[in-house]
Amino acid sequence: MILSNTDLVVHSLWPIVRGAILGTIPLALGSFAIGLVIALGVALLRISKHKVLKSVGTVYVSIIRGTPLLVQLFIIFYGLPNIGVTIPPWPSAIVAFSLNVGGYAAEVIRAAILSVPKGQWEAAYTIGLSWPQSLRRIILPQALRVAVPPLSNTFISLVKDTSLAAVVLVTELLREAQKIAFSENQFLILYSEAAAVYWVLCTILSFGQDKLERRLERSVAI
Repeated sequence: MILSNTDLVVHSLWPIVRGAILGTIPLALGSFAIGLVIALGVALLRISKHKVLKSVGTVYVSIIRGTPLLVQLFIIFYGLPNIGVTIPPWPSAIVAFSLNVGGYAAEVIRAAILSVPKGQWEAAYTIGLSWPQSLRRIILPQALRVAVPPLSNTFISLVKDTSLAAVVLVTELLREAQKIAFSENQFLILYSEAAAVYWVLCTILSFGQDKLERRLERSVAI
């Protein structure tokens, strides 16, 4: 049965939204959480006084920021099997996105840590805190206020970047749209609908980002 354009949009909306709920959002959240852990570690390497450790962090950031995310995804999913390492689609996507977030968010976290006045470190040492305790209790909470806006932008960008997971057969928002588009031979309508769903998701996230930033500003003022 040939559907009208309106019927096609209506009938395809739920599968596309379901792809966002079951694929895009979990993929983005999981990758972002893992990426933040990587980013914190790399940021600490970048501010280390040990030259070797600092160089490791610098090279990692340079590689991640200097190569396209799609190429990184291809290397992990299609390239690694050539050396005997085969990773299924979902883990491949999470690994690629997490490593990518780690490279970009590391610079955000590094800048946020360096923005905290050195006197805060000295004050922490004065009251007997060790370096790890000073970082966890004094420095990171202050750095968080600086890092939240750019990290929020990174997450919103990641939500859109998860569309690349379709090339490694991960069933997410764009993949669902692709399957329907091929079966109905209506690419413009289905891809436009997918774009609209991405836009709604990112608009909601931007609204939440604005509220979070205002709350942080109020807490600083207090």
